Order: sequence, then C-alpha cells, then structure tokens
Amino acid sequence: MAACGCRLLEVVDTVQKAMIPLALLYPAHGVETTEQFGPYSLAVAIDAAPVGGTFPLVVVSHGNAGTPWAYRELARHLVQHGYIVALPAHTGNTRHNNNRANTAANLANRPRHITLVIDAAYQQLKDHLKPDCVAVIGHSIGGYTALAVAGGKPWTGPYERKANPPQPVLVTPDYRVRALVLLAPATAWFRPGALRAVRVPVLMITGDQDVNTPVAHALNVLDGVADRAQVVHKVFAGAAHFSFMSKFPAEMTKPEFHPSQDPPGFDRADIQAGLFDDISAFLLRTVGTVAALPDNETV
Repeated sequence: MAACGCRLLEVVDTVQKAMIPLALLYPAHGVETTEQFGPYSLAVAIDAAPVGGTFPLVVVSHGNAGTPWAYRELARHLVQHGYIVALPAHTGNTRHNNNRANTAANLANRPRHITLVIDAAYQQLKDHLKPDCVAVIGHSIGGYTALAVAGGKPWTGPYERKANPPQPVLVTPDYRVRALVLLAPATAWFRPGALRAVRVPVLMITGDQDVNTPVAHALNVLDGVADRAQVVHKVFAGAAHFSFMSKFPAEMTKPEFHPSQDPPGFDRADIQAGLFDDISAFLLRTVGTVAALPDNETV
C-alpha cells in the first residue's frame, strides 16, 4: 500500500488579503512518521514523492470555528483508496481565528477558498491529478460551502445581516467540482430555488440526534436541487452534529467542548469504518479512482 504523503503550503487569497493554510495528502513513496498538526497526530510522509498515475482531487471543507485536521482519518482513508485530498483551513472561520464568523464576507470567502485550493493543488501535483475531476466534502457550514461552489446561490441569513435587509452573496461556481459529500450540512442560506443550479451527484449524511442542523437543513437539499434522484441521503441512528468528525485527542475530550461529545450510548469511532466506506464507494461511482495503488517503496 502506498504511503500517505503530505505537503504543507499556504495559498494567497488576494480578495480577503489573507493566506489559506493548506495540507495536500496524496499516495506516495516514502516512510511515514507520526506528525503533530497542532493537537492532532497523523502518520504521513512529509514531502514524499507521489506515486505514478493520476487521481481525483477531494477537497474537505471544515465547519464553523473548525480545523481540517478534525477529518484527518477520513482524509488518510481516501488517500489509501486512490485520492489526493486537500485540507484547507478557512481563514477567518477557524479554531485559531474566527473573526469572520457570522458575516457576509465569510459566506463569500469560503467558496472562493475552495477554488483557490483546487488551483493550488493542480499547480502542485498537476501530473498526478485527473483533469477537472474534483469532489468536495463539507461538514456543517462546510456543506454550505460545497453547495455554493457547485452552483448554489446563497443569501445572507439573520446572523450575517443583523439590522440589514437580506442580500445575495456573490459566489462564482467552479465547474471542476463533479460530486459533493455533505455531512450534517448547514443550508439556511439557500432560499427556495437557490439550489436549482446544483446538478452534480450528492451523498448527504445526517444524524437523527442533530440539534444544530436538524432535518429541515437536509430537506432544503432534497427539495432544492435540480434532480432529487441525484441525492443519496443516509441517516445514522444516534448520531449528532459532530459525530462524523474524527475522535478528538484525550486532552480535548471534555463535556464543555461540544464537538468532542456524542449522545449517550453512541461512540463515533463505531461508525467510522462504515462512514468511510460509504464515502469512498460514492466517490468511486462519481469521480472514480485508480483500480489499485502500487506497493509502497521508500525513496
């Protein structure tokens, strides 16, 4: 099996006047070591040589005040199944700096970040990526981000507009995006008809104990896209809003840190294998991958 290569870089957003931290994970030759990314650890081969072949790109969009490393185990799983994975941190809406939360600027920035990250990935690994073959995985407001970059037309909501009237959010669709995976998506920014231009296959996964984005958010997608038959909706019994993230390190797992908590009797580790298989099977159907990865050779 190929190693999980890792390149760390920063992407310039000239509109936001900010840098977007980005990790690219990819099938590689090399020796993996356990690396720390803040409080999170993952076995990767830093700056290792990519294996031969071309692979689809999967971009992961994290939730509000989040981090892409909360989806590290999913990312590694996808690399091992023949995908290159981009893990951007949405500057201004992360655990380190959340000063753009609940603003119209954040709603515009996030989809643009995805396009900039796709551009950067193709620049970095152009000989190893299938042309114009991208999927986006989005959790919570990351689900909003995925829908917006795939053609959704958002409007500001009550948090963003405050005393101002609703206004459209200007987003440029990226037609390289061919499939979406929505994990407990937040969709309140899409009015009726706003998702009609979303015409790509969608896998939507929700939990029946989610009080942050309850079933109305999922119905916005099912009722809003151009073709409901393009959406596969799976509900995990007992799962809440944060249950699709990797388990947090022990020092972060505490009752006051809600993302680390699951409903009584539910353990997110128990669903990870099934969740990952559902996602990789959907991606295989929609954006494809290589039949098999070569065995790893250190270089």
